[in-house]
Amino acid sequence: MIKPDSIRPVLLADIGGTNLRFALGEGPSQPLRADSIRRYRAADHGSLGEAAARYVDELAVQPHAGVFAVAGRVDAGEVKITNLPWTVSAQAVAKQLSLASVRLVNDFAAQSRCLPLLTSDDLEVIGSVPAPSLAGGAARTVAVAGPGTGLGVGALLMRDGRAIELETEGGHLSFAPGSDEEVAVLARLRARFGRVSNERVVCGNGLYNLYVALCEIAGETPRAQNQEAVSLAATDGGDAHAVRAVELFCEIFGAICGDLVFAFGAWDGVYLTGGLLEPMLPWIRRGGFRRRFEDKGRFSPTMAKIPTLAITHPHTGLLGAAAIALDG
Repeated sequence: MIKPDSIRPVLLADIGGTNLRFALGEGPSQPLRADSIRRYRAADHGSLGEAAARYVDELAVQPHAGVFAVAGRVDAGEVKITNLPWTVSAQAVAKQLSLASVRLVNDFAAQSRCLPLLTSDDLEVIGSVPAPSLAGGAARTVAVAGPGTGLGVGALLMRDGRAIELETEGGHLSFAPGSDEEVAVLARLRARFGRVSNERVVCGNGLYNLYVALCEIAGETPRAQNQEAVSLAATDGGDAHAVRAVELFCEIFGAICGDLVFAFGAWDGVYLTGGLLEPMLPWIRRGGFRRRFEDKGRFSPTMAKIPTLAITHPHTGLLGAAAIALDG
């Protein structure tokens, strides 16, 4: 267990491709101090160490250790952050910040580890199957997925009252089209990118990729020029291709989440998170997500009994980092 000493807290971080979030943890009584949470833009900083030093200076604190959830595969205490030109060394950051130690964990390991700390107020059921209980000693296996700058994937195993998070790069699994329309989209994306992963279609840039592909299929010039414009045009309803791109995004996301049940044996549920979840929730609620989640051939009756839940807590990455800090 990484405990704060009598004076100094633990430095917590949630590092994505766009946003950097920092906070302080002060042990089991206050694992995540809500008043200490700060968010910065990654583009405003040259390195993770620089951003963390800014945070420490602004709060005028000196933590004694750190747990950083980072978007990328952690290998021997180092990580090349996905969608950022940063390579981070835990040892180097600890030295820069005068910390006793820094632990780097995959960001969706932290997203997964936070789940037992969530309450019913932090969750919205998508569909009609209620949330599973992660308390007590019952064995549970659940998956976590979320679109943002990329597509994050993780899983959590509950065994004998112990939470075990899995670090994965499941967002880079190959995209499997489920309709003639998606086959046509895949053909156009393969021409642009070669191999097409799930992240190519379900993330911020992925939404724009879908939109451009749909316009090309229709033989029309795209009117929207970026992800934000596609989202706005879909909300306004003035661009049919933008509307369909958002619908298709949610449908494919549902299909991916259904596949994760098979991959992880996540028969107890799938939790949705990520930076794009909030703006996509109105579309996810419309039913395309859940329809494709359940549409798994002979397994469809089984899938209809598996819950899908949107996480509405605003700081799940930091909460998960706090839980990992307490786990040791």
